[in-house]
Amino acid sequence: MAETAPPLPREKRRRKAETPSPPAAGAVVAQQRLSLWQRIKRDQVMLLLTLPGLLYFVVFHYVPLLGYVVAFQDYQPYLGYMHSVWVGFANFSAAFGEPAFWSATFNTLEIALVQLVFFFPVPIALALLLNSIASDRIRRFVQSVVYLPHFIGWVIIVSIFQQILGGAGLLPDVLGGLGLPRYDMMSDPDAFPWLLTLQVAWKDAGWGTIIILAALLNIDKQQYEAAAIDGAGPRRRLWHVTLPGIAPVLILLLILNLGQILSVGFEQILLQRDAVGPDAGEVLDTYVYYHGIKDNDWGVAAAVGLVKAVIGTALVLGANKFAHRLGHEGVYRGADR
Repeated sequence: MAETAPPLPREKRRRKAETPSPPAAGAVVAQQRLSLWQRIKRDQVMLLLTLPGLLYFVVFHYVPLLGYVVAFQDYQPYLGYMHSVWVGFANFSAAFGEPAFWSATFNTLEIALVQLVFFFPVPIALALLLNSIASDRIRRFVQSVVYLPHFIGWVIIVSIFQQILGGAGLLPDVLGGLGLPRYDMMSDPDAFPWLLTLQVAWKDAGWGTIIILAALLNIDKQQYEAAAIDGAGPRRRLWHVTLPGIAPVLILLLILNLGQILSVGFEQILLQRDAVGPDAGEVLDTYVYYHGIKDNDWGVAAAVGLVKAVIGTALVLGANKFAHRLGHEGVYRGADR
């Protein structure tokens, strides 16, 4: 005969009988369906922490959007928004009919494309190099050195490049000493997009590595160990482990850069625009400045600014939708995800 388990003591049987059974799946779903007020009360601490940032964006980004009404008016500052003459799309027609606008648009797209292709990979490569340094002390020292230029203003950076690449700078003097023609890169219109990209890379490459380094730290080290056991070398580990691990962050940064593709650095370009001339140095930001501030053509300037905002928003939404199709979250999670 099979042995039977000894009977439980009376007290243990009573405790087992009183133990509640796990809730059904429907009950769990019903508990998760909280009202809006219940969710606000539950997350009130986190909402209070986000309140300063929310107020910043509301005051300095969303409220100023109301000023785009100027794009549809013959705006006069002394008349204000309420009393300026409504002209509809006349400001847009005036802007699109100016050759200077299309020249500024072409220059903007050229500079943005050069920076996107040649500057966007620089922080990635720099982060990978920093991550490969074994010594923590050396890594922190290199990080501090490459971060410092981010905190230097554009006036000082342009002055430094002028002393190195300008007509009386170090590079022309070296070329002249070698018997070669002196070359002034600071006043060369053809080299202007490359000069801006070089300046941006020197200033912000180190700062851009912060997010990528954080993404690299989130990659599971066991994946590298498993890949090494399978015989994968450094290059294959980079291609099959590192890059897929940081791909969501790279896609997010790429989408955000696409949203700012028509804003290529107002202060940086304004400081060097006269050296290369408006034909090469005029971009949409400086076009808005000179038309809105210098020429008091507020309606045309606002119309160009509105066009920039619409195009940037469309690029972000389109790129984010494309990222969803590739299986990534992008900037925000889709409603069906």
